[in-house]
Amino acid sequence: MKKRIAGIVIICLMVACTSNKDYYLVKFSLSNSDKTGASSGYMNSKGDLIIPVEKYDYCFTDTIRDLGMVVEKETGRILGIDRNANEIFEVFKYDNGPDFVESGLFRILKNGKIGYANTKGEVIIEPQFECAYPFEGHFAKVSNTCKTVNDGEYTAWESEHWYRISKDGKRVKI
Repeated sequence: MKKRIAGIVIICLMVACTSNKDYYLVKFSLSNSDKTGASSGYMNSKGDLIIPVEKYDYCFTDTIRDLGMVVEKETGRILGIDRNANEIFEVFKYDNGPDFVESGLFRILKNGKIGYANTKGEVIIEPQFECAYPFEGHFAKVSNTCKTVNDGEYTAWESEHWYRISKDGKRVKI
């Protein structure tokens, strides 16, 4: 009963404090736990249910203004979704979670290739690399031909053809 009352209060506050210009999604949970598999979903800033509880295995993002990250139940893939609940791309998985944002960009996947997107959910560099590291400043190390090798409990990429790209995806000489 306390959870239900708290939920109603939150919805009322959200409705009272928002305008049509400030549309976003807010994560809500039916559980006291915030672990993978915890029942959670998203409602919009007006209090309407947009993503039902348990559609996704886990919701990483608490408030979606442009981009949210969620875990697909069937596959375990991390998906980027927009505030209209559209799935826009697969997010590169790093250390059991979504890739970290570095220099304003993070890695995404499409057809086994790696590219980059920004925190607004815009694809900045189309997925085209077999291996790609996060940006460090203005550049990222990438390769079109590489292999994954086991390194103890971790894996590593090996390639003889690494090169650097700028944030517009162009190859640069360093």
